[in-house]
Amino acid sequence: MRFSYASPARLADIPCLDAASLRAAILTQVAHGWRVLAFFGLPRALYAQGELALVAGNTAAAGLCCVMAHDQRQELWASRCLPLERYASMSQECPQLQRFEREVCEAWGIVPEGHPWLKPVRYTTPASGAERPGPAQCDHYRVEGGQVHEVAVGPVHAGIIEPGHFRFQCYGENVLNLEISLGFQHRGVEKMLAGGPHLRDAALMECVAGDTSVGHCTAYSVVLERLAGVSVPLRAQLLRRMGLEFERLANHTGDLGAIAGDTGFLPTSSWNGRIRGDFLNMTAEICGNRFGRVLVCPGGVNWDLDPAACRGLLDRLRAGWRDVKGAVDVMFASPSVLDRLTGTGCVSLRTAEDFGMVGVAARACGLPRDARRHAPLSRLPLEDTDIRIAQGGDVLGRATVRRLEVADSVRLVEADLQHLARLGEEEKLREGESDTALWRAPMPDTLPGGMLAVAQVEGWRGELCHVAVTDAEGRFGVYKIYDPSWHNWSGLEMALRGEQISDFPLCNKSFNLSYCGHDL
Repeated sequence: MRFSYASPARLADIPCLDAASLRAAILTQVAHGWRVLAFFGLPRALYAQGELALVAGNTAAAGLCCVMAHDQRQELWASRCLPLERYASMSQECPQLQRFEREVCEAWGIVPEGHPWLKPVRYTTPASGAERPGPAQCDHYRVEGGQVHEVAVGPVHAGIIEPGHFRFQCYGENVLNLEISLGFQHRGVEKMLAGGPHLRDAALMECVAGDTSVGHCTAYSVVLERLAGVSVPLRAQLLRRMGLEFERLANHTGDLGAIAGDTGFLPTSSWNGRIRGDFLNMTAEICGNRFGRVLVCPGGVNWDLDPAACRGLLDRLRAGWRDVKGAVDVMFASPSVLDRLTGTGCVSLRTAEDFGMVGVAARACGLPRDARRHAPLSRLPLEDTDIRIAQGGDVLGRATVRRLEVADSVRLVEADLQHLARLGEEEKLREGESDTALWRAPMPDTLPGGMLAVAQVEGWRGELCHVAVTDAEGRFGVYKIYDPSWHNWSGLEMALRGEQISDFPLCNKSFNLSYCGHDL
């Protein structure tokens, strides 16, 4: 079933196929340029009685549901199958599904037969009655040979960062294979969302990945608004986009400083640490929190800006832009920095497509994938910005994309602040006062039942995808969250193949993926 990315779909209208037909349909869609947004277990309770009658002797707890996107057409496609216990894996033909299939097996026990490496995604499902093993306590890939050695890094790292386990198979300094095991940050966020929406859900969304609070809360709000058929006021659209772009500015600035630090180029490393704080403080100017918490809510935003505040923030933005431009220009003018970044940690365009990579990492490979273009949240103009891509997929490419996007974000926020100030003057709002209806639309008490809605939001790492399926009472029967890191950890593994193990810190910084956003 095809439908607009901005509209919900009735669950009853989504075709319910047998497993073989669903498999064939997904692979056909992939061959025609569609990509997988979501692939998850659909609980038995969400099927109609007439559908379950077709599998009366089957006691499986869940079926499968797949949501795909065609970026150029701005369309979504969805299909599902009846409850089942096993099906033929698609990972060999469609590598972007390999992590999805492992997660479904882990959560529901639905076995993808023929999967090349059915290892845990977040935690190991125990045998009946057994104690659940911890993350990374499973068989790991091994390369045999007298001169091959293994290097294990983490989950405890040398810096104040999140836990993850990295296992290198090396021949001398050359990395033959990197295997990344995650799950140490698994908190059960999706389970806590079941049966919602709840009052606490917005706070949970802001903790999915703490550096993407605005992004995930925006995606959650968009899902609810699409289910409820609520339109967001113009002022709220402007403030949401400003929040997203300030989040991008702060994190891109910090990442460029971190890349400079790992090349030993200390000027930009030092400057960008301070400038990142300036952009975080600008976010706090809007909502009182440096990470954008409590800015976004279903229906709009919780905070407004009067014309005087817009003008003050505009002055601070321009000063921050001058600072970050100077710091980054110095870095890119250094031959030693360029030599270190060029050709390090390469990911090919084909690999990026095969693994369904998104965001900065995908665009650095030449893949023009940006949800601000293929799934825009509003009709606000994009101010002559473009999808910023690079060629080669190396560390230099990932740094270059960030550099270009910093300039784009400044242009967008500048335009939005000017627009917001004009609106305030036209509406004759006095400083410090506002009409709530101008920046937050009322939400209904209940959502329609038996619906599926999707939100695609371009966070600073890449596309955030949230999918909600409501039961007959309008409660969440399923709520799925896919952080861009979900797609891109495989890209980091591929980037290290054939590299020196000493390149890992620099490659890791250039991806800067989220552990908790993946682990949920």
